[in-house]
Amino acid sequence: MNLPSRTEIEAELKWRAEHKIESFYPSTGNLRRELYVKHLEFFESGATNNERLFMAANRVGKTEGVGGYETALHLTGRYPDWWTGRKFRRPIQAWAAGQTSKTTRDIIQRALLGDWPRHGTGLIPADAILDTTPKAGIPEAVETIYVKHVSGGRSEIALKSYDQQVESFYGTKKDLIWLDEECEQGIYVECLTRTLSTVPGEPNGLILFTFTPLWGMTEIVRQFLEAEPDSQKRVVTATWDDAPHLSPETRAELYSSIPAYQRDARTKGIPQLGSGAIYQISDEDLLVKPFEIPDHWPRAYGLDVGWNKTAALWGARDNETGMIYLYSEHYMGKEEPIVHTEAIKSRGSFIPGVIDPASKGRSQKDGTQLIELYRQAGLNISAAENAVEAGIYAVDQLMHAGKLKAFNSLSNFYSEFRAYRRDKDGKVVKERDHLMDSMRYLIMSGRDRMVTKPKPIDDDAERWWRQHYSGDPANTWMQ
Repeated sequence: MNLPSRTEIEAELKWRAEHKIESFYPSTGNLRRELYVKHLEFFESGATNNERLFMAANRVGKTEGVGGYETALHLTGRYPDWWTGRKFRRPIQAWAAGQTSKTTRDIIQRALLGDWPRHGTGLIPADAILDTTPKAGIPEAVETIYVKHVSGGRSEIALKSYDQQVESFYGTKKDLIWLDEECEQGIYVECLTRTLSTVPGEPNGLILFTFTPLWGMTEIVRQFLEAEPDSQKRVVTATWDDAPHLSPETRAELYSSIPAYQRDARTKGIPQLGSGAIYQISDEDLLVKPFEIPDHWPRAYGLDVGWNKTAALWGARDNETGMIYLYSEHYMGKEEPIVHTEAIKSRGSFIPGVIDPASKGRSQKDGTQLIELYRQAGLNISAAENAVEAGIYAVDQLMHAGKLKAFNSLSNFYSEFRAYRRDKDGKVVKERDHLMDSMRYLIMSGRDRMVTKPKPIDDDAERWWRQHYSGDPANTWMQ
């Protein structure tokens, strides 16, 4: 058996270092390709979707294993045999951008080129790097990378950052833009404009978005999550369970170091708001699976009214434990009070409610108080207390005491809950908060109005009562 020489070993190690991309997504082994289901889904969707978001937990490989990997393939044209996503048969013009010039250097540049000055040890193979230009004012940073494409031409990718402001994203058409970390809406719109084709029959360029949603349910996140199935937008989410390279020990260590209110974002890729979140509590401490509410548990609901959106949230209390469960929601816009009333009564006409105190004001329609309109329509309802900060505090205290839970089936509640935040000045952001207001009304004023479901009346007992206490002479059954 002939052992390889030192020269051969060094040559092999050098080749591996300069062709790092070849080690990604192997066909066999503990980290074989088929185990990275979400990563492959993201790549494949590029064949049909021009705008893609990989909204993922920390450490699942979103920067290097997704954004950087696909970008390097498009720059070089060296696609693996298994690749089913979009392909460029010619050199491309591209951008890659991060939060700041320094983070772009330390994260994106390092992923593509490797550590300075050993360019060629990143995802772009060393033999494909034609040249680079330095970035003024940032030591060791690169402005542009020139890459050899298999067709014989030269691809270019400029490294940018969000702190350069939206004006720096003006320019000519781009075939590919990779945005690593979330940006403001204006920058995203400008990037989208740069990828639109002006040539009939020519497809639009690609936008790759890779980030952990620490900013919560922002407009960009919402646009992707609420996109129509036939739109160009596609979102793929990935959790720690989708990353075979994360061992149980690594997960446990990382988990213990993450603040509770950020755990869903950092481990599951679920939108959170970090320090800006009003209710800093994890999903596992709030959400429960739906179950049938026992008849002997008292119930009530909070109601927030408006033309664009009227919302109601029902709660029931387990008197033995003091636990309150939010179990049903109503969420509808641009309908008359009678429509909302019927939907509310369908949950149980016996259940009382508390309503936005602004409903005491006159409606624009005929000057009638909205609260009276709902009462006339058959609702047992009273005005709620609307002390915002006191209400938020009361809700927050119950949540952290483990005394307030919500059914995980309340999709509109959850969407609002994760978007409920304060702005940079500490003020509550008043948008998409109808169910959040309903929850405050319920906790502040609705708990005192909770009632249990009436017991069915026994026919014989009712007849006996009518004979003896209602003066009904018709009965002869006891004679």
